[in-house]
Amino acid sequence: MAERRMFAKSIIDSDAFLDMPLSAQALYFHLSMRADDEGFVGNPKRIRSMIGASEDDLKLLIVKRFLLTFDSGVVVIKHWRIHNYIQSDRCKPTTYIEEKLTLGLDEKKAYTELERASQPLDTKCIQNGNKMYPQVSIDKVSIVESSSEEEREEVSKKGSKERDVTRARVRESYEDIMNDMCVADIVRPKLWEFIQHCQLNGKTLTNSKLIDILIRLDIQSGDDDKTKIEMLNNAINGGYYDIRR
Repeated sequence: MAERRMFAKSIIDSDAFLDMPLSAQALYFHLSMRADDEGFVGNPKRIRSMIGASEDDLKLLIVKRFLLTFDSGVVVIKHWRIHNYIQSDRCKPTTYIEEKLTLGLDEKKAYTELERASQPLDTKCIQNGNKMYPQVSIDKVSIVESSSEEEREEVSKKGSKERDVTRARVRESYEDIMNDMCVADIVRPKLWEFIQHCQLNGKTLTNSKLIDILIRLDIQSGDDDKTKIEMLNNAINGGYYDIRR
């Protein structure tokens, strides 16, 4: 399980959060720090007692839906997926399988009860299959970070057919990241335009760089899709290869 956790300002700067007593806010941070890699906490009462928070603090987090509860006594951080993105190869799946199966995602990609969900939890966000995204030349496209210098040189020597296969694999890598981070359909065309803008100017985007950009887009935009598009557009028009606000 990871030792570090992130918190989205769009959540902790909200009036709903700041209106709570400091003791309830502190309890939220302590629960989040001790949650597993999918946001589940198996001993919320013990943590509450350990830090000296009151039972009312815990009840307030539940009433205001910063926590979702289960009959087993387990709780989950509702906005976990907005706060944290953990790559699949580093994520240790939760042991609270039965609880997880009762959840889905709402329109903001936060946990919610299955009957309220707009998206199933265990399926990736799938882009509209009818949409066409900008094609990127393999001469400009970035190779995944794990590629060695020798592998990159080998790619550059390949024939056009092999290059087409390599291009598809690299584009799939970008799309996998977008799927894992639940990038909205409305944002994807502009994100591909930004990627192409970087590549055509010799600025390659590694996978980790793209993940970093997507995280900062979520945080700085307050998870508002129109703001994300505006930020990407500003970067393209301004000749930037990163996100500025």
